Amino acid sequence: MPSPATKHFPEFKASLPSMRDKTVVITGTTSGTGRVAAHTVADLGAKVLLLNRPSKRAEASLAALTAAFPSAQIHAVDCDLQSFASVEKAAAQVAELCPEGVHVLCNNAGVMALEDQATGDGYDVQMQTNHLSHFLLTRELWPLLVRAADSSGEARVANHSSSARMAPGKKLKASYLEKNGGNLGGNGSGLVFNGARWVRYNQSKLANAAFTAALHHRIQASGSKVKALVAHPGLARTELQETSVKKGGMGRMFTNVFMRISQSAEDGAMGIISCMCLPDATSGQFYGPGPGMMAVKGPAIAFALEGFYDNEETRELLWERSSAAIGRDFEI
Repeated sequence: MPSPATKHFPEFKASLPSMRDKTVVITGTTSGTGRVAAHTVADLGAKVLLLNRPSKRAEASLAALTAAFPSAQIHAVDCDLQSFASVEKAAAQVAELCPEGVHVLCNNAGVMALEDQATGDGYDVQMQTNHLSHFLLTRELWPLLVRAADSSGEARVANHSSSARMAPGKKLKASYLEKNGGNLGGNGSGLVFNGARWVRYNQSKLANAAFTAALHHRIQASGSKVKALVAHPGLARTELQETSVKKGGMGRMFTNVFMRISQSAEDGAMGIISCMCLPDATSGQFYGPGPGMMAVKGPAIAFALEGFYDNEETRELLWERSSAAIGRDFEI
């Protein structure tokens, strides 16, 4: 099925400020919203670090980006989000490449509706890829974010959530953040996104939003100049759907029908790029087509973090269990 036509992105991109003298780190740039974000900030003049799992796709996306912007500073850093050791190694390489600090950390990469399996570290593959490894990466790069904020006035952590943060549940559960990979409900895909695969995806996307809320509150208490923001892409047609079909998470016929109401990856990327680039974006904001389940496409707008994860119980649960998973405290 062909991708939907891009409607809003060209005008949006034309309104963005220069990113010259900014250093941007992005996870998951081989396709979809991450690829769009990388191309956008490179075109705006940023120094860009691409964090991807080593693959032919990663090599091809790097080649395409460097060919499109031959004068840009672009660096590829191997980073497998299913391995904490790989994340630590990647963070160390980022530190070597960025003595000036990091102005934007975009935690974009994600997987969807995968089987009930554990990573080598023992955690659910969706939760570790989508949240826990990004929590670790943010912790390891925090000194670089502070350094950039101190020298330029601000830095940003931009997390990527999803409308799936709202369904099939709105309560973050500790068991999904613990070493229970392969023992979280099995491989049922269910109807209308309510099977065990989708519960695990829901928990990981809820964790992305809760991490933003918890980080924002800690930033506010500390007086840091770093901002914490989060976005969702609406229903954007990317490689996520195709991978989910191949892995058994979505039926081919249903997917083809459902995605008729989707928007392009370019339009879907406007939320996360807003978090990364808009001068008036403030810590604690959520960007996307809107706050409700029906906000599937359209221009990205700013709205407030939502109470079902932005509450003390959820924020503390998220921080405590995530810190335990990575085996170290994350002090702001």
